[in-house]
Amino acid sequence: MSALALRGTSWVTVRQFRRTLWATGALVLLSLAVIGGLRLWDAWTPERRLADGTPAYDGLAYPTLRIAVEYAGTGLLLLPLLVGAFVAGPLVAREFESGTHRLALTQSVGPATWLRARLATTTAVALAATLALVGVHRLGWSRVAGTYQLAWGDRGAYEGTGIVLVGYVLAAVAVGALVGQLIRRTLLAMAATGLVMGLVLLVLGALRWSLLPVLTVTAPVGKDAPPPAPPGGDWLMMDTGMLRADGTRLPEWTCFERTHNLTDCPPDLGITGRYLDYHPQSHFWPTQFAETGILLALTALALLAAFRLLRTRHP
Repeated sequence: MSALALRGTSWVTVRQFRRTLWATGALVLLSLAVIGGLRLWDAWTPERRLADGTPAYDGLAYPTLRIAVEYAGTGLLLLPLLVGAFVAGPLVAREFESGTHRLALTQSVGPATWLRARLATTTAVALAATLALVGVHRLGWSRVAGTYQLAWGDRGAYEGTGIVLVGYVLAAVAVGALVGQLIRRTLLAMAATGLVMGLVLLVLGALRWSLLPVLTVTAPVGKDAPPPAPPGGDWLMMDTGMLRADGTRLPEWTCFERTHNLTDCPPDLGITGRYLDYHPQSHFWPTQFAETGILLALTALALLAAFRLLRTRHP
């Protein structure tokens, strides 16, 4: 056990933020209790089926579970912001703002060792909590997957059921360490890190479905022609519209503007079919790996900048 015991700066970090550690553990246990309890309630609730054999879902257990999972996904989106704000503020900036970092640096501990120990301890706790919360989220999501706002490509469900949230948390730790040294004011550093990580979430969320090329299906246009539909099961629509014979794409409402009917197209428009761009469910994990790779690169750059800044100011 002595080999596993924390020593030096790591021990000080754990002692200093033990209340935060207890709160993190309590959050994980509370999430497990809520989602696990709702799953058990749903499993014990008799399932009534309609005449066509589909589940009725008219009890309270299933919709309550669905709402809880939806809110849990939204909460997971905020996790990187909270981790980054904690690292930037209480962990780094407050030490420089109050001057207490000087005490640590007089205890035969170099600046790089001091920062490395604090970040390593925080990262270990953050990763353990993240993986636990993702596991809890998947426990609930597996029951309600595919419902409104809980498809595999929706915000919250996408981040909470794969590995990309780990990348966001690692990036938050690195960005927090850099911003905390740059600003050195606790509240300002927390706010700035939250803003930066919020922008990262928004930008990558908007670009993630451009990382892999879309697949396209086409269909003829006409009153009795079915709309284009991908083969197989679950898919994420990216774009749809009308096609001319030369391959030119037009908006989906092109015919409606003239005839007030989506599929009744005037001959002078030259429309010969409809198209649909989509991502199949098989693109989920490649997109997760690609986005996580981008986040790991961002993490490495931010950590490199943070340690270089520390060496510059505290040689």
